[in-house]
Amino acid sequence: MKLSESKSEAQIVPTRRNSVYRETAAGSAAQATGGVLHRIPEMNVPMMKISDEYDIEKTISEGCFAKIFLTNHRPTNTTVILKACHVELMTLKDFIREYHYTYQLSHHPNILSCYQVAFQTDSYYVFAQEYAPFGDLAAHLCPGGLPELFCKSIATQLSAALGFMHSKQLVHRDLKLENVLVFAPDFSRIKLCDFGATTREGTLVSKGRHTWIAFLPPEVLEIVKNERFICKTSSDCWQFGILLFSCLTGNVPWESADWVRDSNYSSFVKYQKKKSTAVPENFRRFTPRLIRAFRKILDPDAEKRAKVTEIMKYMKNKWIDTKVVVSKSATNLGGGVSDADSVCVYLNQRDNRPSLDENKTRKRIMSSYGLPDQVAADQSALRNRIWEWVLSCEQTYDSEIEGF
Repeated sequence: MKLSESKSEAQIVPTRRNSVYRETAAGSAAQATGGVLHRIPEMNVPMMKISDEYDIEKTISEGCFAKIFLTNHRPTNTTVILKACHVELMTLKDFIREYHYTYQLSHHPNILSCYQVAFQTDSYYVFAQEYAPFGDLAAHLCPGGLPELFCKSIATQLSAALGFMHSKQLVHRDLKLENVLVFAPDFSRIKLCDFGATTREGTLVSKGRHTWIAFLPPEVLEIVKNERFICKTSSDCWQFGILLFSCLTGNVPWESADWVRDSNYSSFVKYQKKKSTAVPENFRRFTPRLIRAFRKILDPDAEKRAKVTEIMKYMKNKWIDTKVVVSKSATNLGGGVSDADSVCVYLNQRDNRPSLDENKTRKRIMSSYGLPDQVAADQSALRNRIWEWVLSCEQTYDSEIEGF
């Protein structure tokens, strides 16, 4: 068995160390209706040391619950990602659930491939996934966002992945820039990852503690600590809209979906409900067609919110209004230039940006302190001062800050 083969590309046979469930013909038939997906199997998760078969090249990222290692699998000389979940912070049952969803969903071309490799060490529960050579979306954003052409490609692929999950009555629940991996520099191949919070629709859940507040839909934001609520696919649709806005602009549209405390969100709600004819300032760079799409996807009423696949109706339309006069910082990518020009500008800016690892680290730390990395180009001095302060605080960083 080669680790470079994903489940969709080959029939993978369990190895001596990696005992996982087998699929039958009946199970494959049930898969079409989501039956297998919702039946978490019993698994034997064998003990072994990572060093028995893998050479760790570096730690790609580290969160509150897991570490992501870039490794080389010695028996096959294959580059592979190991997701190592802390045993003291995750139960075996939760690990099996995450591995099950990750493995079963990896049939889809826009969902990260997962290998039939799962084991445990003294400190971690571990499973193997494919390597994304160009990191995640967070590492690629800069002031002004991405060119429209790239954003449409991202939206097409991401809506397909989420649409597939929703057709199986599954909710991702943690859609953000860091959970979309890039496999081509022109974003022609991206994949959704991290199914640790994935839950069947209709299940009672609690609010995630480490999701960006800016990405929380209003019906989830208003939930108090430890209160449980019914999980719905409409929350993914909201997060998809926030992510798409971030890709197009480099910013989130508001700090939180709180119409009382956040003026940007309040302005959008008034416009969305047709209580005001004034287009919110941070949406004015978009064409009327795209604004219409955002009004549907970011509907405050979860029952009326459009599905993620709704975005496909707008792919043939122009998204950036080149006739609108915007500020210099907003015209870095998009306003007043052609698609080809905006791509060239983006590529030039990418060459002059910090490395992907450095950029990603900056975004992670900024967000951890409640400081969104969204300062305009003409505020670079202020941004640098904030960044210096954050670095000085990093040693005392509290990973248990509520809401992040």
